[in-house]
Amino acid sequence: MDAAKSGTVPGAQSVGRAARLLRLVTGAGAEGLTVGDLARQAELTRPTAHRLLTALRHEGLVDHDERSGRWMPGPELYLMGTVAASRYDITSIARDIVRSLAVRTEESAFLSVRRGDETVCLLREEGSFPIRSFVLAEGVRFPLGVASAGLAVLAFLPPHDVDAYFERHPELAQRWGSAHSEKRLRARLRDTKERGYAVNPGLILEGSYGLGVAVFDRDGHPQWALSLTGVEFRFGPERLAELGRTLLAHAHQLTTRVAAAR
Repeated sequence: MDAAKSGTVPGAQSVGRAARLLRLVTGAGAEGLTVGDLARQAELTRPTAHRLLTALRHEGLVDHDERSGRWMPGPELYLMGTVAASRYDITSIARDIVRSLAVRTEESAFLSVRRGDETVCLLREEGSFPIRSFVLAEGVRFPLGVASAGLAVLAFLPPHDVDAYFERHPELAQRWGSAHSEKRLRARLRDTKERGYAVNPGLILEGSYGLGVAVFDRDGHPQWALSLTGVEFRFGPERLAELGRTLLAHAHQLTTRVAAAR
């Protein structure tokens, strides 16, 4: 086990707690979160959360709205993100592909990136079909294996990484429902590898379907995912297969671009 993860490195626990708060703050976007919400979601006491947030604010990593009491991303995060984007951001070469998915399928199309044990939505393009699903939006995070994008990524990780993921996250079924037990998730992972694309049949929000396909980096690691969401009646068996083929074609195109660009 990595020393930092085991907590043997001095200060690792504080860094981990601060990083958890940063992820929650950035995930909330411009609306922000109160210290109470942040403490609860980060599983910290309110005084501990407030102390860490105050320190992060001093460094410019978070900002605090005195009127609403909400904490939001700070200016230093923007500067850091701008620098990191040159290495990690593929939105510039993916935007037209995501838009093409939305146009061809008439459903909402997305690009998500893997960040540790989660996927984060980077891009959303609305389809022309008037009834839409709003489960996913830019900045929203889900654990791997929960949304279709994360299911697609998890399915194509090496088996030992999948095993380690389940060891780290025994709470998935309790938090997301019995459909996310390890046994049932592993069955969906097998189905995903066989089909090439992941299907989420309304497991996050009833009546809202999702399809996801992994996008690979130059070393063959699943680092991103393209996905579609829509209402259930739009995802019948025949159209499901058609949408899956369309997603796979677009994901192959983006994987090829990534290999050429990086």
